[in-house]
Amino acid sequence: MEPKYIFVTGGVTSSLGKGIICSSLGLLLATRGLRVTIQKLDPYINVDPGTMNPYEHGEVYVTDDGAETDLDLGHYERFLNIPTSQENNVTTGRIYYDVISKERKGAYLGQTVQVIPHITDEIKSRVKSIGESGKYDIIIVEIGGTVGDIEGLPYIEAMRQLRYDVGRENTVSIHLTLVPYLKAAGELKTKPTQHSVKTIYELGMQPDILVCRAEMELDHSIRRKIAQFCNVENEDVIASLDAKSIYEVPLLMKKEELDRRVLKKLHIRAGRPRLTDWSRFVHAVSYPDHRIKIALVGKYVDHQDAYLSIVESFKHAGAANNCEIDIVWTSSDLLDARNVGDRLGDVSGILVAPGFGARGVDGKLAAISYARENRIPFFGICLGMQCALIEYTRNVCGWKDSDSTEFNADTAYPVVDLMLEQKSIDDKGGTMRLGAFDCRLEKGSFAQKAYGENLISERHRHRYELNNQFKDQLVENGLRITGVNPDRDLVEIIEIPDHPWFVGVQFHPELKSTVKKPHPLFVDFVKASFEHASQNKTLLSNHSQKKPQTA
Repeated sequence: MEPKYIFVTGGVTSSLGKGIICSSLGLLLATRGLRVTIQKLDPYINVDPGTMNPYEHGEVYVTDDGAETDLDLGHYERFLNIPTSQENNVTTGRIYYDVISKERKGAYLGQTVQVIPHITDEIKSRVKSIGESGKYDIIIVEIGGTVGDIEGLPYIEAMRQLRYDVGRENTVSIHLTLVPYLKAAGELKTKPTQHSVKTIYELGMQPDILVCRAEMELDHSIRRKIAQFCNVENEDVIASLDAKSIYEVPLLMKKEELDRRVLKKLHIRAGRPRLTDWSRFVHAVSYPDHRIKIALVGKYVDHQDAYLSIVESFKHAGAANNCEIDIVWTSSDLLDARNVGDRLGDVSGILVAPGFGARGVDGKLAAISYARENRIPFFGICLGMQCALIEYTRNVCGWKDSDSTEFNADTAYPVVDLMLEQKSIDDKGGTMRLGAFDCRLEKGSFAQKAYGENLISERHRHRYELNNQFKDQLVENGLRITGVNPDRDLVEIIEIPDHPWFVGVQFHPELKSTVKKPHPLFVDFVKASFEHASQNKTLLSNHSQKKPQTA
């Protein structure tokens, strides 16, 4: 079967959930037996989001092949349970960078390089290259931003051309829009949707299906009105209502028959969607028997998208433990040795989040000391592990001046140091240790018991590492090094063996947790936190919730 393409655009406003709709549709099609992937086209001029402030962009999602990408790729992987790669995220910066590089090499034979055809051709080649790989039956292409944005115009034009190039029968255009409810008028308003569709019409694209985000049900008259004025069939007006969890959206889209309408337009016959396991997961997330509090300590807690994959990993691990995780968002900027007991006194687990820079480190050290001394399960990720090293060497080893050279270049005990190959690098974009690397686990460790394996592969995004000059001294002082990269002897995991559960990892386990395969370290950390809550009588019951029968 020739690959089919589904183009997903958005209108009226951003943050309507195009990524979740794409992921939900992808899941529905995949459970019908089709091979599906999703590609994100981002209009910003940055080559990738790797140098962007978390307040600007949120989390940077890293793939196995080391691409720094948009956080929507995390949704794609969590829903479809397949890895993405560099080819799944395209930015305007990358497109222009490659076109200009070709021009400098004379690839255009002296032509005047223009947006049309050179930029649009480059965009089309990125989309078609996935289809030409032969690995997928359907490629869903999400175009970032909203229709009418200046920076998005080349993408809309490229999709218009692509529909012509591969044949209309091989493509479907889905437009996600907003149907707001005006409380003063007491009714849903369709005019924003009409104007959004008019705008995309003017750009040469005609939506085949409208997914309408709304706070309340779209009745027959509203659907008919939208269909009539937007030139689609009544059945092609799909309601996307607010849901308690993003994981409910595939079930809502199945009920709305979005996948069936897409398959009909693409002339594809496929099996029925199989969502039994997914429904069980949604049920487990929605109706757990217990709740526990786990503190997430970081400096971006007022912008929670910076830790999106960690939050979703907690949901996966919570469902696996029949337990809801009540995240206690704790700003490391506001935490110190004097108030840490008041702020974290009732939590059953402490996770110190990744990040960069010295701001907030003192608060992270206070949280780690509190977890270590009070035997509260602790999980440190990337900078969280590095902070655990600093705290341990200062307060257990007695090296009061120990530090990371990221924060203090003149420290007498540089227990965390810039990696050797990083010392000659000046460019910031795409130059960290990125992507998947192997890690060999020590038998009997917390990590090895969690994974049930001796050799694992995890994704990285960092420049600093444990300084191997201090490795033997750390072990002599009771720290256990339980995970090492076999190729370069880099320390990947540290543990305190006489603690109920104290693990620091240099990699980012949150980037590999999916609905189908919750990450084992998160599952084990939540399990340890659950046991701590049970022993300390801080377990919160959810028995009052009425549980419907599992589908």
